[in-house]
Amino acid sequence: MQTAAEVLILLAAVWMLIGSVGLLRFRDVYSRFHAAGIAGTGGILLMGIGLSWLATLQQGVLMLRPILAVLLIFLISPVTTHMIAQAAHRSGVPLASESIRDDLAEAAPSFGRGVGETVPGPDAGGVEAER
Repeated sequence: MQTAAEVLILLAAVWMLIGSVGLLRFRDVYSRFHAAGIAGTGGILLMGIGLSWLATLQQGVLMLRPILAVLLIFLISPVTTHMIAQAAHRSGVPLASESIRDDLAEAAPSFGRGVGETVPGPDAGGVEAER
């Protein structure tokens, strides 16, 4: 059983290594964010399960801290990756020339407005900006 836990930890290291190769090979920052997000989240999942299993076998007590860390990373990692990619798009970081579509382009005009700011409407009276 201990060997299976160690294999999970080794698979986590290999998964993260493959993800780091993606960081070097992909052309634009958005694809690199995707590689880092998938590799980090998947690697942490395997690492957390392997460490929890190994610590449980060695200590004789169910170890939940690695599982809690995995859950926290599963909640935080996708959100932070999305926010950083959105900030990069707002600041004008270009897509790769091979990119087919830009999903954030339609949302770009509303990025700079705060809640409650008025935008001139067709009646020139202004309308509330909504988020």
